[in-house]
Amino acid sequence: FNGLAGWASSVDDSLTDTFTRRFRYDVALVSALKDLEEDIMEGLRESGMEDSACTSGFSVMIKESCDGMGDVSEKHGGGPAVPEKAVRFSFTVMSISVLAEEEEEEVTIFTEPKPNSELSCKPLCLTFVDESDHETLTAVLGSIVAERNAMKESRLILPMGGLARSFRFHFRGTGYDEKMVREMEGLEASGSTYVCTLCDSTRAEASQNMVLHSVTRNHEENLERYEIWRTNPFSESAEELRDRVKG
Repeated sequence: FNGLAGWASSVDDSLTDTFTRRFRYDVALVSALKDLEEDIMEGLRESGMEDSACTSGFSVMIKESCDGMGDVSEKHGGGPAVPEKAVRFSFTVMSISVLAEEEEEEVTIFTEPKPNSELSCKPLCLTFVDESDHETLTAVLGSIVAERNAMKESRLILPMGGLARSFRFHFRGTGYDEKMVREMEGLEASGSTYVCTLCDSTRAEASQNMVLHSVTRNHEENLERYEIWRTNPFSESAEELRDRVKG
């Protein structure tokens, strides 16, 4: 993983018994865009844009999804022993827009007609792991996150319709369910006293107060709290520690 992703800490630090197959994120995105080449060129024509005027300023909106696939065990195979659950990370190209030279507003030239269909959803990574195994999941998906972060800051130049064009990517993690969010952020599972992934509300508080809530947590903060939970820097009891990190 490390060579691919420029990821600082080594996966070998926490040895795990798992198999992963994946594509490099940028290669997968190139492949997805090349599949859409005809749609993109048609979108430019339909918007009345001069083909040669649109070589830069393309924005691609990506929806990321990750979910457990449940039990995938072979009932009689004699293969190697691996966890009998699998997790799939995938993405969908939701829309492509372009800001032409000397124009002020972006024009959308492609919108995925069936954004929730499995046909528009491109698999990126398949792992034999239980989705509730936080450490292994973090080790495997960490390299994907590193590649995504690198792509947020850069542009992809890709020949399309005979001209080199420059694309910028925007990623939205809207395809995660509650269980996966809790898992990736190190929160207690669905039976926890702390019910919300966005605030510190407990079950008792939530049942008394259905209205006055505000978003008080974000992803980074949850990860920081998970580190406190893992390392217990103040040598507190389990109960004190739990109260400090709020589940």
